[in-house]
Amino acid sequence: MNPDGEPPLPLPASGAEPAPDPGDAEPPHADDGLDLARALTRATARIGGRPARRRRRTESREQSGRVTGSHPDDRDPQLVDATLGRLVAERGWALDLKVHGVFARWDALVGPEVAEHSTPESFADGRLVVRTDSTAWATQLRLLAPTVVRRLNDELGAGAVTALDVVGPHLPTWKKGPRSVRDGRGPRDTYG
Repeated sequence: MNPDGEPPLPLPASGAEPAPDPGDAEPPHADDGLDLARALTRATARIGGRPARRRRRTESREQSGRVTGSHPDDRDPQLVDATLGRLVAERGWALDLKVHGVFARWDALVGPEVAEHSTPESFADGRLVVRTDSTAWATQLRLLAPTVVRRLNDELGAGAVTALDVVGPHLPTWKKGPRSVRDGRGPRDTYG
């Protein structure tokens, strides 16, 4: 018997490690420092669970109805793609972005030859305005309008483009100047 009144501990066999007491909760000392971290974690758990700062934050989340865990939620960092997608959806910019994408890929949609002589200018209320570099190409594009509208609706969604307005090239105007005549034919009345 020990002076405390406990039975003596059994002596280990030669060359063997001392047998741990089954009542001991502490594992043998490790040199990597993990034993200290485990001891601190156990001590914190015994004293009152979570630290006060973390406990208050979690209690306020539970009161607001939001419980967090190891799964991602809306407060976590988000990918730029997801954030921009949400912004585009909230603002209603989806069709506008698709239209500008069509403007950028105009040659792929209408072909390189037609794209060389025409450029899309604006899109509003389902009407796409396309400017050509000559009146002959304006006529040609007017003939191709149903095909172009069908391709655009395939890209943008059904019914996005309702009409294709084809305008000719920018030409000089003869309506201004010091010797202009109202309701006159312009310079053509002096040609031979």
